[in-house]
Amino acid sequence: MAFKSGFVAIVGRPNVGKSTLLNALVGQKIAIMSNRPQTTRNRIRGVRTTETAQMIFIDTPGVHTPHHRLGEVMVDMALQTLGEVDLILFVVDVTSPVHAAEQEIIKQLEGVRTPVFLVINKTDAVDKGLILERIAAFQALRSFDEYVPVSALRQEQTDLLASLIEERLPEGPKYYPDDMVTDYPESFIISEIVREKVLMLTREEVPHSVMVAIEHMERRASDTLHVHATIYTERDSQKGILIGKQGQMLKRVGEMARRELEGLLGNRIYLELWVKVKRDWRNRPALLRQFGFDGDV
Repeated sequence: MAFKSGFVAIVGRPNVGKSTLLNALVGQKIAIMSNRPQTTRNRIRGVRTTETAQMIFIDTPGVHTPHHRLGEVMVDMALQTLGEVDLILFVVDVTSPVHAAEQEIIKQLEGVRTPVFLVINKTDAVDKGLILERIAAFQALRSFDEYVPVSALRQEQTDLLASLIEERLPEGPKYYPDDMVTDYPESFIISEIVREKVLMLTREEVPHSVMVAIEHMERRASDTLHVHATIYTERDSQKGILIGKQGQMLKRVGEMARRELEGLLGNRIYLELWVKVKRDWRNRPALLRQFGFDGDV
């Protein structure tokens, strides 16, 4: 049997479970997960390799109405991906009716010849009748190549989805080694895990103004990875919240991130966190480039 390989985009509006689905398909955590929308800011590349195929998944930022330059870059990145892949997974939340952002995505898909699967996520939260109702609503707007109900959180029907993806991929080479699950460096994974813990622990006014930059990494003789990271935010008040009374919030962020990173990376981690203010960084092109956002900023 010929080996198959290809690139698969995961698109959808914010908070429909794209990152959770990516993690389920890859088999371990690659993208950060949060119940806050617009968690994903970069295109996360995850790899699933079997004896017969290699699937390279690209999790895009959620398509939304942007309110700052960073938001515009995120949406541009998501839409650009549609023309660069072999297959598109359009993920929707079965618990919500068709959203205006989803109608916009469908409009963007009109000129795309790439096969598109409608992935109906969060099926563990509803009955079968509502699943069929949502499928019919999307089917009325566009015909899709496959309709696949899944629960990414519980990993229900994700193996079926993977097998359907493999059927659609072309014959091709193995782009990555068998044991590679992402091509992002350790520094990116560390910064994303730290940001995830900020999202989990802080109030509404803080999360989306936060960027984590790895300033220095060094592996010592004891095989401990020493990491110095800076959490950037936009206002002094946000800095105060992130540090917390007597530094307790920052300590909690660091402890939670360190425990998870040690499990993910298989190393002891010494994590030192600092908080600094970069005013209005989400609207400043030079800072967006400095923080690694590609696209025309």
